[in-house]
Amino acid sequence: MKRIILAMLLAVAAVVLAAAADTGGGVALTAVSVHSLGPERVGNLPAVAVPHDNLATPGKIALGKKLYFDARLSKDNTVSCATCHDPAKGWSDAGPTSVGINGQRGGRRAPPVSNAAYSLLQFWDGRAPSLEDQAKGPIQNPIEMGNTHEVMVRTLDDIPGYVEEFKTVFGTTPITVDQVAQAIAAYERTIVTTDSPFDRFVRGDNTALTPLEKKGLEIFNGKGHCTACHWGGYFSDGRFHNLGVAPMAGAKPDSGRHDVTKNSEDIGRFKTPTVRDVAARPPYLHNGSEKTLEDVIRLYNRGGGPDDAHLDPLMLPLSLSEKEVVALAAFMKRAMRSTNPSVADEKPVPQSELPR
Repeated sequence: MKRIILAMLLAVAAVVLAAAADTGGGVALTAVSVHSLGPERVGNLPAVAVPHDNLATPGKIALGKKLYFDARLSKDNTVSCATCHDPAKGWSDAGPTSVGINGQRGGRRAPPVSNAAYSLLQFWDGRAPSLEDQAKGPIQNPIEMGNTHEVMVRTLDDIPGYVEEFKTVFGTTPITVDQVAQAIAAYERTIVTTDSPFDRFVRGDNTALTPLEKKGLEIFNGKGHCTACHWGGYFSDGRFHNLGVAPMAGAKPDSGRHDVTKNSEDIGRFKTPTVRDVAARPPYLHNGSEKTLEDVIRLYNRGGGPDDAHLDPLMLPLSLSEKEVVALAAFMKRAMRSTNPSVADEKPVPQSELPR
């Protein structure tokens, strides 16, 4: 029944798109949505909401940036936040899944830190309710940084430069794990990838997108069915969906959101990733099973993967031609790539500049 209703919605959307074309472009491409489930049109990112209990200051952000790039937070001083969330790799890593201390490989890719401030729940399964909670997790994960919060805090307490900086920022001693998480989260809220060609197009620069990219945007909002889940300025609904993705060869099945909720309806569901800067972080999906954006589009075009026991009802065959696949990929590859230099060209803090 859900698929029948969805098919009817898509048919109505086709009429809307045709009417928009007949009026000579009177309806902006970004204002057209094929889904009642996507209440926010795609557009520019709003201002980041800062929690009242972790107000940002220049000093706190600077401290958080140092901690973000400091491998001394890990058990063996080899892994930092930036190891798996590398600015040079779209604030993710090379995949297919992330590697922690001692070369241990996890079962999922690192979600991008960029624009994570717009997500209400963190991690692929949404198990952390804030950036502050997310920052604590990898430190004590045995596969990722392999440390404990207690040992990590003792390490920082033994570094006079950090002790002084924490006292200046927070006004108290000794250092706590909550202060570490607040500083890292404050820095991460500055990682906002604005000023893409798409953003300039939305602001009125009709030359910001090529004709092929404009066609891709039209497909994104219409036949491609992308706005069912990728909507708003964040280009994500923040919800969890099962795309029918099978485990990689030799990997264990991943229950996704079900691990958190224990709700059978959440088996195999993972959070919708943002499309912003997506071309900078292949491979794709929670397990890195799709190598290119074209591969991802073809997965959607087929109506999902083979593991369809709990397939999301939003997954439907799209009947995109190969030319339409190319146009949609072209839109996501360049038009969604940020040119904000403070984020797109962020450089690691040199080891020599970390507190001693």
